[in-house]
Amino acid sequence: MFRPLFNLRSALALIAVAIVTGTVFYSNFLSKKIEVEEREKISQWVEANKFIATAPQNVDLTLASEIQQKNTDIPIIWTNENDSIIDSRNIDTTEIKASKDFLKEKLKEFKSAHPPIILELNKDPYVADKYYYGDSKLLKQVRYYPIVQLFVVALFIFITFYAISVRNKSTQNQVWAGMAKETAHQLGTPISSLQGWVEMLKEVNENPVISSEMEKDVNRLKLISDRFGKIGSAPKLEEHDVIEQVEKMMAYIKRRSTEKVNFILEKPEGKMMANISEPLFDWVIENLLKNALDAINGHGTIKIKIKNLRGRIVVDVTDSGRGISKQNLRKVFKPGFTTKKRGWGLGLSLAKRIIEKYHDGQLFVKSSEAGKGTTFRIVLNA
Repeated sequence: MFRPLFNLRSALALIAVAIVTGTVFYSNFLSKKIEVEEREKISQWVEANKFIATAPQNVDLTLASEIQQKNTDIPIIWTNENDSIIDSRNIDTTEIKASKDFLKEKLKEFKSAHPPIILELNKDPYVADKYYYGDSKLLKQVRYYPIVQLFVVALFIFITFYAISVRNKSTQNQVWAGMAKETAHQLGTPISSLQGWVEMLKEVNENPVISSEMEKDVNRLKLISDRFGKIGSAPKLEEHDVIEQVEKMMAYIKRRSTEKVNFILEKPEGKMMANISEPLFDWVIENLLKNALDAINGHGTIKIKIKNLRGRIVVDVTDSGRGISKQNLRKVFKPGFTTKKRGWGLGLSLAKRIIEKYHDGQLFVKSSEAGKGTTFRIVLNA
């Protein structure tokens, strides 16, 4: 099954990239245009100053004065030919009073930002005024606008992807719960019928061995149906001995495996009590043991170690099988992932959901090495 190359996520990503790219280019175009206009304004301002200073008494200075007064946003520092500061304009006077070197630092900043506009007053000896200027607030805003917009777009993408992810997980959970409950419902009728037939066989009592074995299998089906029925709803947690539950499931799997499989159980003395859902916890242990059997391919060692670690119950399930490759370590708990020829790839995903969502615990791959085996760890509140 091929995933579509063009879906909602890729469309959103392309739109976001197009918006950011277009904004960056347009903002760069605007900033350059404003920069040219501001230099022209400074040139006009310098010429207006020169005109006012050298104009005869009867000349109208209205236009020059207007040009001079209109510059209220572009900061200017003018110096003599030796870069000694003469005066400044549109610079915060409180900053100038607070620090003696403030204008010198500003002058360095203006020198690196733009070349000065030089007004030559005399050639021999050389006398000139140099006008250094910085960027206006408008130009700074235009330059920083793409960064702000990039942050907003990134936040928008994150929120959108997160919402999609939450929605998909919610839909996925509903599908799982629905499938599980429907399976339990469908199993209910034939199980009830089988229970009736088993009771009839017991009454006839022609072959008690057959009826006994059939009863075990029917009870097993009933347990499986009960497990499926509990998926999707909060199960009732009761205090149980974790060691006893693990021993029971290990004995069940051992009876159904070959003599070439060596089962080892390491446990402390006494009981280890925890609030668990018995059928669901048994399902997790059974699933991990079945995965271990598949990993060792019918011959090898399966070891379960139960211990108390800082007030929490830890159950390690280790096999001596083929191990899990590094690229698959992150995928083992994802729905649909499986290396088997048969199966839906839901076992480990459901096991993790049971432990973490219903039991407030943890289930993860503690270690895995190719050719040496894998250890799954369950952590429960004691």
